[in-house]
Amino acid sequence: MVRLFGGILLAVGILVMTCSGLCSLLVVAAGFREALRTPSVILLPVVIGGVPFALGFGVFRWGRMLLRRADPEDE
Repeated sequence: MVRLFGGILLAVGILVMTCSGLCSLLVVAAGFREALRTPSVILLPVVIGGVPFALGFGVFRWGRMLLRRADPEDE
Protein backbone atom coordinates (compact mmCIF):
# COMPACT_ATOMS: atom_id res chain seq x y z
CA MET A 1 0.00 0.00 0.00
CA VAL A 2 2.92 2.33 0.74
CA ARG A 3 4.34 1.71 -2.72
CA LEU A 4 1.01 2.57 -4.34
CA PHE A 5 0.69 5.80 -2.35
CA GLY A 6 4.32 6.69 -3.12
CA GLY A 7 3.75 6.09 -6.83
CA ILE A 8 0.62 8.23 -6.83
CA LEU A 9 2.46 11.05 -5.05
CA LEU A 10 5.31 10.75 -7.53
CA ALA A 11 2.94 11.02 -10.50
CA VAL A 12 1.00 13.94 -9.01
CA GLY A 13 4.22 15.80 -8.25
CA ILE A 14 5.50 15.34 -11.80
CA LEU A 15 2.18 16.51 -13.26
CA VAL A 16 2.01 19.61 -11.07
CA MET A 17 5.62 20.56 -11.81
CA THR A 18 5.11 20.04 -15.56
CA CYS A 19 1.87 22.02 -15.73
CA SER A 20 3.12 24.96 -13.69
CA GLY A 21 6.41 25.03 -15.57
CA LEU A 22 4.74 24.99 -18.97
CA CYS A 23 2.22 27.62 -17.91
CA SER A 24 5.01 29.88 -16.69
CA LEU A 25 6.89 29.34 -19.94
CA LEU A 26 3.82 30.28 -22.01
CA VAL A 27 3.21 33.42 -19.96
CA VAL A 28 6.84 34.49 -20.36
CA ALA A 29 6.75 33.77 -24.10
CA ALA A 30 3.48 35.65 -24.56
CA GLY A 31 4.70 38.66 -22.62
CA PHE A 32 8.18 38.75 -24.17
CA ARG A 33 7.61 42.09 -25.93
CA GLU A 34 6.35 43.64 -22.72
CA ALA A 35 9.30 42.15 -20.86
CA LEU A 36 11.70 43.94 -23.16
CA ARG A 37 10.22 47.25 -22.03
CA THR A 38 9.88 46.39 -18.35
CA PRO A 39 12.06 43.45 -17.25
CA SER A 40 10.24 43.09 -13.95
CA VAL A 41 7.33 41.47 -15.83
CA ILE A 42 9.42 38.28 -16.11
CA LEU A 43 9.41 37.90 -12.33
CA LEU A 44 5.62 37.71 -12.15
CA PRO A 45 5.27 34.19 -13.65
CA VAL A 46 8.30 33.05 -11.67
CA VAL A 47 6.70 34.14 -8.39
CA ILE A 48 3.18 32.94 -9.23
CA GLY A 49 4.27 29.74 -10.99
CA GLY A 50 7.05 29.02 -8.52
CA VAL A 51 4.73 28.26 -5.62
CA PRO A 52 2.87 25.36 -7.36
CA PHE A 53 6.18 24.15 -8.78
CA ALA A 54 7.71 24.05 -5.29
CA LEU A 55 4.66 22.22 -3.92
CA GLY A 56 4.82 19.72 -6.78
CA PHE A 57 8.51 19.20 -6.11
CA GLY A 58 7.76 18.56 -2.44
CA VAL A 59 5.09 15.99 -3.32
CA PHE A 60 7.51 14.38 -5.79
CA ARG A 61 10.24 14.12 -3.14
CA TRP A 62 7.77 12.73 -0.59
CA GLY A 63 6.63 10.04 -3.03
CA ARG A 64 10.21 9.16 -3.90
CA MET A 65 11.08 8.91 -0.21
CA LEU A 66 8.14 6.56 0.39
CA LEU A 67 9.16 4.38 -2.55
CA ARG A 68 12.74 4.11 -1.33
CA ARG A 69 11.65 3.23 2.21
CA ALA A 70 9.07 0.66 1.08
CA ASP A 71 9.96 -2.91 1.81
CA PRO A 72 10.05 -4.95 -1.45
CA GLU A 73 8.47 -7.91 0.34
CA ASP A 74 5.58 -5.77 1.61
CA GLU A 75 3.09 -6.07 -1.24
